Amino acid sequence: MDKRFPYSSGWRDHNPNFGKKRTKGLFSKRVRLLVLFLCLLATAYLLFFPIPWHQNHAKRNGDALSAITKPNEAKKQEVSEKLLIGGIEDLNLDPAHIEEHFTLKKEGIPLIVESSVDTDFQAYIQHLLETSNTVKAAVVVMQPDDGRILAMVSYDSEKKGESLCLKADYPAASLFKIVSAAAAFEFADFSPDKTVSFVGRKHTLYKNQLKEKESRYSNNISFKKAFASSINPVFGKLGIHELDYQLLQKSAEKLFFERSIPFDFPVGKSEVFVPKDDFGMAELASGFNKGTTISPLHAALLASAVVNDGVMMKPWVVKRVINEAGEVLYENRKSPMGVSMSPETAKELRILMEDTIIHGTCRKTFYRERRRKIYKNVDLGAKTGTINDRDDRFKYDWLTAFVVPPNHKKSICIAVLGIHGKVLGVRANRLGRSIIRYYLSS
Repeated sequence: MDKRFPYSSGWRDHNPNFGKKRTKGLFSKRVRLLVLFLCLLATAYLLFFPIPWHQNHAKRNGDALSAITKPNEAKKQEVSEKLLIGGIEDLNLDPAHIEEHFTLKKEGIPLIVESSVDTDFQAYIQHLLETSNTVKAAVVVMQPDDGRILAMVSYDSEKKGESLCLKADYPAASLFKIVSAAAAFEFADFSPDKTVSFVGRKHTLYKNQLKEKESRYSNNISFKKAFASSINPVFGKLGIHELDYQLLQKSAEKLFFERSIPFDFPVGKSEVFVPKDDFGMAELASGFNKGTTISPLHAALLASAVVNDGVMMKPWVVKRVINEAGEVLYENRKSPMGVSMSPETAKELRILMEDTIIHGTCRKTFYRERRRKIYKNVDLGAKTGTINDRDDRFKYDWLTAFVVPPNHKKSICIAVLGIHGKVLGVRANRLGRSIIRYYLSS
């Protein structure tokens, strides 16, 4: 019997490992306590008595780790800061290749761009232009209330790959009558029903057609009908006898001629022909000159100011830019460029442009079209323009129009430019009709 346990039943005598297990357990417990104590002691020593070599070693290791893991993060942060401060001007965007979502790289950092374009709509317009038998063509479709671009399409039979939508190299032709009519309403006390007169043919412009005094050969017509039918002598007389260059220039500048148009891409500046005499004033007011130029984007903006109560919204196509982590680096916010005319003038111009569809230069194109069910309670307005280039090699053919569905929801403005060579392709008003039909149907 074990003398340490005199009152034991003796089971320990028959279990020789009992003492060993107990000794082993005590030893393990003491070792664990000792290790814990040493760890606490070492931690306290490092906290209160740091060793220089340890700090230098840690710094060297930290620098090495930063060199491996942080350059990309720093670069991404730098890209983000640049985007937030400077917008998207320094991104390598190509206006000829814009899709709903696409990825580009800036300084090696992938960025995801979300745009406002409708890919299916844009593809339809692209096919339309490619089968139009024109030498070149361009279309811009935008929403007037917030400036978003739904489609921006160029076609060049020579396939040079440039975007024609932003170039202001094309004669504005009779589109400038929008500027002249706005000036007549705001500065000359005109109204849509004011009676005006002209002699001779509607689309010519000779000095003998510009006399202020009426004759027995004069044709009396309302100003609304003169605009709708694009009668040059009426607007020529308006420029000479009712307005002057300063007033026309003021109206043009309010409508962003001779001014930079803020956009996600560089836009050519539309120019105004400077007249040298009265006949030059008549040419300017009627658009019967080749020195007043405009871009397709600007042409769409003219219609947008009319349908948006005189306010021209800043156009945009880039909705937002995000990085791979989903962080928003840039987001567009709609903003007005300026007030181009009073709401009253805008309302009167809408009357003129609507009459162009019903009785004017677009009547034949839209006469049967407007009977379709999709046009019920839809307001349509337009202005056309046609002029040859300086060498009479090409014909420039314009349409700018607005489409206002019921309750003014999802209104659009479009601009169509067709450049024709020896063979006359599909005219701009017919291209516009197809685009409007597709939009209303979809």
